[in-house]
Amino acid sequence: MTDTMKPRSRSSIRAARKADRIREKTANDLPRSMRPNFAVKTLTAVILVFALLYFLFPIYWAILASTKTPSQMTSSNGLWFAVPLNKLPDAIADNYGILLGWTRGNFWRWVGNSLIYSCVSGAIGTVVAVMAGYATAKFRFRGKGTTIGIIMAAMLMPAALLTIPQYAIFNSLHLDNTMLAVIIPGCVSPFGFFLGRVYAQSSVPNELLEAARIDGASETRIFFTIVLRLLAPAMVTIFLFMFVAAWNNFLLPLMMLSSDNLYPVTLGLYGMVSLATFNDRGALMMGSLLGVLPVILLFLTLQRFWRAGLAAGSVKG
Repeated sequence: MTDTMKPRSRSSIRAARKADRIREKTANDLPRSMRPNFAVKTLTAVILVFALLYFLFPIYWAILASTKTPSQMTSSNGLWFAVPLNKLPDAIADNYGILLGWTRGNFWRWVGNSLIYSCVSGAIGTVVAVMAGYATAKFRFRGKGTTIGIIMAAMLMPAALLTIPQYAIFNSLHLDNTMLAVIIPGCVSPFGFFLGRVYAQSSVPNELLEAARIDGASETRIFFTIVLRLLAPAMVTIFLFMFVAAWNNFLLPLMMLSSDNLYPVTLGLYGMVSLATFNDRGALMMGSLLGVLPVILLFLTLQRFWRAGLAAGSVKG
């Protein structure tokens, strides 16, 4: 048996794995002159820790407040629970029952409505934005510059300015107080178009499109089988932006909807707070916390699909 055919010992295998890890770790290291010094690393870590605390503290405070009664909100320590830890389940159950009582059992219906508005608007709006962005980035047609200019100008217009004209249109079509009155405006996003155009310009190589056309692929097949895969990071980004915008939308549902069965969670909680006899802030904080959980779960679920430069290096030269 030759030396190359002899089984390696465990120590040699461990040494080889260690060398591979060191090689992978140092493969992309910057030159010594470009490496940040200790002070820069420390300052960066401190800033990131403060940013983390800044974003997590409101959630932490909402969790604490959701377990308290109105009197405990002002008399107890604002940075800790007002009851012992063994009594927290009872405090949570009490505030949850109060929340359902004030909302007449409609709270989860409102959350479901928000999911419908946000998911449908985000999904349709993402496809429309990517198609429009790809078309304006890769095709030439008359009026292209004017179209892009109008859409970019729409980014500067506040959404509240368009609410009354939108209500007049949907009222004339007898679509007010319907889900379509909230979903259809949510499908239009000038910012989504802007992101789709930018990603299409940078992530879809012209050489790849020309090769597909030479092979006889139609424009429809090119878009749905090639372009959409290349623009997956853009689609996730646009969908997240449009989902959050639709979830946080307040003025449009306030103008369009009159039936509380169609309210999103933002408008439903506002109606609860606007009651003259309402004073259960703990129940309100529980509703706010439960109402934001779907958005948090969505970001945690889609973050692994959020990648940049997916097509970088796909074409030589």
